[in-house]
Amino acid sequence: MDFALFIREIGRGATGARNMSRAEAQQLYGAILDGAVPDLELGAIAIALRMKTETADEMVGFLAAAGERLSSLRRPHGRIRPVVIPTYNGARRGANLTPLLALLLQHFGVPVLLHGLSDDYGRVTSEQILREYGLPPSSSVPQAQLRIDEYGMAYLPLPLLSPGLDRQLALRRRLGLRNSAHSLVKMLDPFQGDALLLAAATHPDYLASMRTVLTSAGANALLLRGTEGEPFANPKRRPTIEHIHGGVSDLLFEAEHDSLRNLPQLPADCDAIATVAWMRRVLAGEVVLPQPIANQLACCLYACGRATDLHQAKALVAVESKGLALA
Repeated sequence: MDFALFIREIGRGATGARNMSRAEAQQLYGAILDGAVPDLELGAIAIALRMKTETADEMVGFLAAAGERLSSLRRPHGRIRPVVIPTYNGARRGANLTPLLALLLQHFGVPVLLHGLSDDYGRVTSEQILREYGLPPSSSVPQAQLRIDEYGMAYLPLPLLSPGLDRQLALRRRLGLRNSAHSLVKMLDPFQGDALLLAAATHPDYLASMRTVLTSAGANALLLRGTEGEPFANPKRRPTIEHIHGGVSDLLFEAEHDSLRNLPQLPADCDAIATVAWMRRVLAGEVVLPQPIANQLACCLYACGRATDLHQAKALVAVESKGLALA
């Protein structure tokens, strides 16, 4: 493959660069994930794409290449889709409640796969919180499958799920900039279209891009503005939550804009110990689950097939929570 040709086309800046077709993007990113691109050319490609910005067609091609090389998991028996939760940002201002959402889904009988990174970059990661809770990461893909089948939940580190994307994320340490992989890892489906994906971004431009890519790829996903980049609803003010399926996007909840009348009771600190202690109190019914998280949970139950419609999902969350203090 002539990498210089690709660089010459995409490396002419924001106005002079030529966009790749979906097929070209898939071919190039496949070579990147396979480790076939030398370091010099790889850095040039990463910077060129950062300057040009990726088109939706390019990202669909990149995602297809990643999907072809992704470790696969099998959907457990039953009509309920597993929920895939990418967790790559962690938290540094407020508590990271992604693990709580996963545990709540497990409580309702929904299979859950979380995947992410061990490095914290100064943030509290879901892996740290799950370890503190007593749920260590899976050491292999077969072990993750076994845990999902037997216990309904597993956490799989990215190096086991996609070594190529893990190498791409690591480029940030050398180049100082994010690259395409930072968006791609949030759109992976190890169940090959048989799962519900929780997709989140922080900035509106990235939300629009992810909506286009996921719609074009035929994904089944819930899309929302993440909390510090994590895919859980802001416990103080619910974001817009939309359901992408069959090439369309349906609005399930509008964003809240009014000032809060009552602040939810949240962990006093965002470290793993304080977060887990608060999670245990929520699961024991001693602390009320923030309403935005309850709304997101209902969306998940509906979109994964646990409930037949959103109204039934809301009723399940409100009535059938079996001791949880769900508001």
